Amino acid sequence: MNATNPLLRLNPPIPFDEIQPGHVTPGIRQLIGEAKERIEAIGSGTERTYANTLEALDLATEPLDRAMSVVRHLEAVATTPELRQAYTEVQPEAAAFNSSLPLNSGLWNALKTFEATAEAASLAGVRKRYLVKKIDSYRRHGAELDEAGKKRLNEIDVELSTITTKFAQNVLDSTAQFEHVTTREPDLAGLPPTAIAAARHSAESKGRDGWRFTLQAPSYLAVMTYLDDCAVREHFYRSFNRRAAEPERDNSPIIARVLELRREKARLLGYANFADFVLADRMAKTGGAALQFVQDLESKTAAPFAKENQALVGFAGRELQPWDIAYYAEKQRAEQYDFKEEDLRPYFPLNQVVEGLFELVRRLYGIHVVQTPGVPVWHEDTRHYEVRDDGGEVLGAFYADWFPRDTKRQGAWMDAFVTGHPENGHWTPHVGLMCGNLTPPLKATPSLLTHREVETIFHEFGHLLHHLLSRVEVRELAGTCVAWDFVELPSQIMENWCWERESLDLFARHWQTGQPVPEELFQKLRRARTFRGANQQMRQLGFATVDLNLHVAYVPDRDGDPVGYSRRILQRFAPAKLPEDYAMINAFTHLFADPTGYGAGYYSYKWAEVLDADAFSRFRDGGLFSRETGDAFRECILSKGDSEDPAVLFRNFMGRDPDPGALLRRLGLAS
Repeated sequence: MNATNPLLRLNPPIPFDEIQPGHVTPGIRQLIGEAKERIEAIGSGTERTYANTLEALDLATEPLDRAMSVVRHLEAVATTPELRQAYTEVQPEAAAFNSSLPLNSGLWNALKTFEATAEAASLAGVRKRYLVKKIDSYRRHGAELDEAGKKRLNEIDVELSTITTKFAQNVLDSTAQFEHVTTREPDLAGLPPTAIAAARHSAESKGRDGWRFTLQAPSYLAVMTYLDDCAVREHFYRSFNRRAAEPERDNSPIIARVLELRREKARLLGYANFADFVLADRMAKTGGAALQFVQDLESKTAAPFAKENQALVGFAGRELQPWDIAYYAEKQRAEQYDFKEEDLRPYFPLNQVVEGLFELVRRLYGIHVVQTPGVPVWHEDTRHYEVRDDGGEVLGAFYADWFPRDTKRQGAWMDAFVTGHPENGHWTPHVGLMCGNLTPPLKATPSLLTHREVETIFHEFGHLLHHLLSRVEVRELAGTCVAWDFVELPSQIMENWCWERESLDLFARHWQTGQPVPEELFQKLRRARTFRGANQQMRQLGFATVDLNLHVAYVPDRDGDPVGYSRRILQRFAPAKLPEDYAMINAFTHLFADPTGYGAGYYSYKWAEVLDADAFSRFRDGGLFSRETGDAFRECILSKGDSEDPAVLFRNFMGRDPDPGALLRRLGLAS
């Protein structure tokens, strides 16, 4: 098995067509064993150098990390019972190994011994930063604990890895098991033709008559936004916000246990709470500072939020339930701005949007993206692309998988398979991916996207650029391996080009006529950009506030179960009264589908939005396609990873600290 196990030879192109569930357990266990040998070799050395200590440590786990990223990815996009079982078996073992590294006394002694050498004192740039961050990270993660403390910390990390994996699987299963099928055409009243056609296609794909709707994003959002039948909207809303709350896959006990373990871990490591532990090496530094940040934004948004909701109730002429909000808001927007999001859909065929995105980054950054067929993939819908620089150098490659499936988790994300490094005067290519759950093609039409889906593509490609354009020699500090309240800057800034006439003209053309978006429709889009902007902001601030309170202030004996506690907080940020059984956090994968994930870090989206709103002003003022500005952003931000403090990187690009008012002005909440 080992001689032919594809997980042991994952050099690009990755052999996705060969990887089977039976390869996972033996392959990962062998890679863990080999990584342990390399770690022990580092710890047992005597004469300490950068090469045999820090560089060796940076590379020691790379084959294991690569294989685990591939297996984790496949379990997220093409899961089977056999693959899930194999992944569930090896995930705790890999977590136990990773958790053991800061607790390895030989490794810690090697780092401390090297730190005292003349070579260490002479380090500069990224190598010096790597030494400082590695020593600090190992200390924060328990290197100086006694043996009992180390043992308990390792147990905590393994249990967190196990139960957060189960959390994610429960959400996937709960989402996939829901369907709503109707054979009555009057039941479709209000839905746009695109949603009706998609529902028909979904039913046919399952061998059913009529129209089939699911909780996958394109289907769910269409129902909640357009369907006239209030009772069905309520059914969808309750089902969506009760995912993984049903008895057979209830995530509530998992959430309680995750929070308990995170609290224990923070205390064990000398922190007042989990947020302080997580944020110590991020831009916010402490949970209190992050809370203050979101509270400041909330205070600036509360009045316009209330005004928007009063206006919506007045428009509807009655008290609104949560499942009414999107429906009446869309009607209010249509009346107020004479604009419907569906009006734009014919101008956003997926392939055209993607090609326009590639043209944009060619102009900004001098890179060329070309589809490369014939590469093994995990699903027939997956596409593979190669990225080259102006001079022809291969910078990397990536996969794109855009459509929903029952075997694929929800949402949109980017991830990395391979991080390139310097070799013989050149950089080896990076390899990454981006996934979404966008509107799929139908028999008679290509994939036609909403404007929000276009933003999603641009967002995830921004993350991908951060990875593909990285030029940092230390793998652990390369690409997107940055502070999580900085990592969203490269992604969120890309969304700005979805709102500008010049950039839209690169790709927004009617799929049948080839005509660009009419100027009148474009102006409607622009005018409607800030429609219910306070509600958009409060929604994100609500998630951030719940997250931080769960990891800073929550006390089970005082506050009750975390689901009810979260519901009470979220009510403050909701435009209508939430149901008593509202259990949104049972499916909040950002917080609970990973041992850390965005736990105590969801505020990062808003933190980075302040940065991106400000940073985009340089592009807007200097020309949307300015190669000079693009090169500066590539040099100061995209290529730098975590090689310097993110505040320094931002100042290098903008020449000053961030302007916090930029976000409020963009949302129409300040002049």
